[in-house]
Amino acid sequence: MAHRTVTVSREPGSRFDLEAGGTNAIGRMLALLGDEWTLLIVRESLSGATKFSDFSRLPISNAVLTTRLQSLVRDGLLSREVYQQQPLRAGYLPTAECRQLWPVLISIWQWERTWVHDRSSELPLMHHRSCGQDFAPVLTCAHCQAPSEAPDIDARWGPSGGWSRSVPRASTRKRLHTVDAGQPGLFPQTMAIFGNRWSAAIVGAAFLGTRRFSAFQARLKAPAALIASRLKVFCDIGILQAAAHPHRSDWSEYHLTPKGLAFFPVVATAIDWAHANYRGSEGPALELTHRRCRHAFVPQLTCDQCCRPLAANSIEIVPRGGEVTQQSDAPG
Repeated sequence: MAHRTVTVSREPGSRFDLEAGGTNAIGRMLALLGDEWTLLIVRESLSGATKFSDFSRLPISNAVLTTRLQSLVRDGLLSREVYQQQPLRAGYLPTAECRQLWPVLISIWQWERTWVHDRSSELPLMHHRSCGQDFAPVLTCAHCQAPSEAPDIDARWGPSGGWSRSVPRASTRKRLHTVDAGQPGLFPQTMAIFGNRWSAAIVGAAFLGTRRFSAFQARLKAPAALIASRLKVFCDIGILQAAAHPHRSDWSEYHLTPKGLAFFPVVATAIDWAHANYRGSEGPALELTHRRCRHAFVPQLTCDQCCRPLAANSIEIVPRGGEVTQQSDAPG
């Protein structure tokens, strides 16, 4: 039976409620996760960090860390719990929604250590406690268990879908404009894709079959200069490749490279998380079908060593030269 993350029951007015006709689950997810500090704080939280001093190990100022922790409490990924009254001390615990993000983080780790060559020796190893082996996650279909890549999936807009509703609304949250690739734990190329609302939309459009510059502009309603700059970045980091149109010499097409296609597990697990946690009356934003079994595609990560489905409490993160940390328990 296909498995998906169980949506947690919430009171009306939750931060995860969707407004009819507004930004859909995909747009809300991109607005929340499209921030490198958010991903790093979530990573630390799932590895057991709770106190401010635990998070302060990140390459981030105390002022920015304070702001991000407060934002993640408001956004519903962390809960603030007072553990000492005098002097007042509070900890930050991952919510159920936060704990369900582990497949996204595991997929990011795997993509960066495989495709970002100057990062491969720095990012942690992953150890599967169930079989006792270091592993790489494999994206599979939860219904038929077959390994699944982007070309194996048919995608179409669902009831709440559409280009305009899937792009995050502009945010006042300060983004990272440059990333020092030498800083441990950062996700520089993932953020080139996720860290800007238009970047994420362009990559999503590429996965949905958009190829021509004019088609990107027409579908996303974005300024031509912005699209041109984003496409150039993606070509520079090797996730897109420009090619001549087969029938029009004055047109260029942009195709996902093997590196770009390999980002699909990040996309698939993030979309699944969004649909499982953001709720509304309209239905899903995107409907995915696995071509092999013709069932709705629910992404599942499996161990490449024993072929068993991965669960959060069976994964150990092994930092290079550091001690093992276990992922916090989560559904899955």
